[in-house]
Amino acid sequence: MIDLFIGEFKRTWVQTLRYPSEVIGGVVILTAVFYGIFVGAQYMTGSSGGAFGDRLDAIVVGYVIWTLVVYIVNDIATNLQMEARTGTLEQVFLSPFGAPKVFLARAIASLTLRLLLILAVLAIIIAMTGSQIAFPPMLLLPLITLLLSAYGLAFFIGSFALVLKKVQQVLSMFQFVLFFLLATPTEDWTGPARLVANVLPILPSTGLLRDLMARNQSLDWDRWAIALLNGVIYFTIGTLLFRWAEGQAKRQGTLGSY
Repeated sequence: MIDLFIGEFKRTWVQTLRYPSEVIGGVVILTAVFYGIFVGAQYMTGSSGGAFGDRLDAIVVGYVIWTLVVYIVNDIATNLQMEARTGTLEQVFLSPFGAPKVFLARAIASLTLRLLLILAVLAIIIAMTGSQIAFPPMLLLPLITLLLSAYGLAFFIGSFALVLKKVQQVLSMFQFVLFFLLATPTEDWTGPARLVANVLPILPSTGLLRDLMARNQSLDWDRWAIALLNGVIYFTIGTLLFRWAEGQAKRQGTLGSY
C-alpha cells in the first residue's frame, strides 16, 4: 500500500508540474470567488471587514472547508470518467491492489498537493480580509473525521460514475447543496435540528473546525466522538457501495465502456 501511494504521489506531482497553469488558475478562481462573496456581504450590511467579528472568520473557515470537500468528493468520480474516456479503466480494476485502494491512494496523494493550494488561497484571503483564524494543533482531530466523511461521499458519487458513467449534473447539484450546508452554522442548532446536523455527513466536523479556528474554543470531546462516528459510518457505506457498483458494472459488461 505504501508503494502504491508513493507511485500515485509521483504521478500527481508529474501532472501538476506539466500543467502549472491549472494550479495558478485554481488559486485565482477560488480567491476571486471568495472575494466576490466578501464584497457582496460588505455591500449588503454596509459594514467593513472588521465589523463582522468572528462571523468573518467563520465564513472563511466554511469557505475553505467547502473548497476542500468539493475537491475530494469530485476527485474519484472525475478520475473514473477520465480513465473511461482514455480506455484504461479496466487496467485499474485489474490491479492487484484493487480499484478502491488505487482510487483512495490516488485521492490522498492529490490531496497533499490540494492542501498546499488551499493554504495559499487561505493566506491570500487572510491578507485581503484581515481575518484572524487560529490554527491550534487539536484541529487535526476534526480534520481527520471530516476527511473520512468526505471520502465516503467521494466513493458514493464514484459509485454513480461507475454505473451511470456521466454524473456532471449530479456533481454540480451536490456542490450547491454542500455550499448551503457548510455555510450554515449547524453547530448552533438545537433539538431535532441538532440531531439532523449530527446525522448528515461532514457537518459535525465542520462545526468543530469553526469553533476551534474561528471562535478559539477548546475541542468538545463528546462532539468529536459524534464526528468520528459520522465519518466512519459514511466512509464504510461509501466503500461498500463502491464495491457493489463495481460488481454491477462487471456483471453488465460496462466496466470499460463510456
